Amino acid sequence: MSLAQNDMPTASAAVAAKAPQSEIPFNKHMSQQRTVGDWVVDIIIALVILAIVLVVIYPLWFIIIASFSDPTAVATGKVILWPQGIEFTGFQKILTDSRIWIGYRNTILYTFVGTAVNLIVTIPSAYALSRREFKPRRVIMFLFTFTMFFSGGLIPSYLLMKQLNLLNSMWVFILPGAFGVYNMIIARSFFESSIPEELRDSARVDGVSYFGFFFKIVLPLSSAIIAVIGLYCFVGHWNDYFTGLIYIRDQDQQPLQNILQMILLANQATNGDNTASMSALQAQNFADQIKFGIIIVSTLPLLVIYPFLQKYFNKGVMIGAVKG
Repeated sequence: MSLAQNDMPTASAAVAAKAPQSEIPFNKHMSQQRTVGDWVVDIIIALVILAIVLVVIYPLWFIIIASFSDPTAVATGKVILWPQGIEFTGFQKILTDSRIWIGYRNTILYTFVGTAVNLIVTIPSAYALSRREFKPRRVIMFLFTFTMFFSGGLIPSYLLMKQLNLLNSMWVFILPGAFGVYNMIIARSFFESSIPEELRDSARVDGVSYFGFFFKIVLPLSSAIIAVIGLYCFVGHWNDYFTGLIYIRDQDQQPLQNILQMILLANQATNGDNTASMSALQAQNFADQIKFGIIIVSTLPLLVIYPFLQKYFNKGVMIGAVKG
């Protein structure tokens, strides 16, 4: 009996030796051992990331503190990390101009209506071009892609807008850019890679039409890509400066970006000629403060809206990028 007991450990050791490597218990402490080289690499990566963050954030922070600092302190380099001689003269000059509120009204209208039209046109077309049973999709996709590289140019575009009676109209901001080929390609990639074909087969068995499948199944599953495309279109409409510069002459129809440019140019011209009350250097410093304030006024709505869409943006921007 004692001999059998002495043989048991030996037998257990033999079984353990024959067992596959994956069945041997995993030693957690062995995997957590870090060398000095690992710590050095982690510190270097952390410093590089910190440097990148500072390079991205500091210009925005400087614009914010310079917009309500003493213009002379900004010009002499005294404003580095904290505001100096706080004053809101620049913001008072900007916000007391009635054209600012007209520009805000127009830009908000153009942005929301334009973004809605973009989504209404882009998302259904992207889904249609993602369906394999849609035979002409390759030809249509080629025609759409062709417009990304070749266009009529500025003068033919202006003549076209004139013949369509879109000059000095809000629709010149919305209709010409209603369909974005780049956004459509992103949405089509999402539909091809993220909407399983089995869902369509199940819906077909239940007697659901294409329209019913699109509205009841596809759209609820596409909130991420809709948020991404909507954010792209929203930012594009909000920052649209060239359209108002070329096609709009009526100041009541001008967007915010063009209004801010006119205020900045008018302020520079006025202060540049007013050498009797202030020096040319002071006039230029005041114009720079106006410039910083204009940047804040024009970008603040986007900075407020983006955090609410960030989770959808981070999720949807990489959807469809990797397949397999």
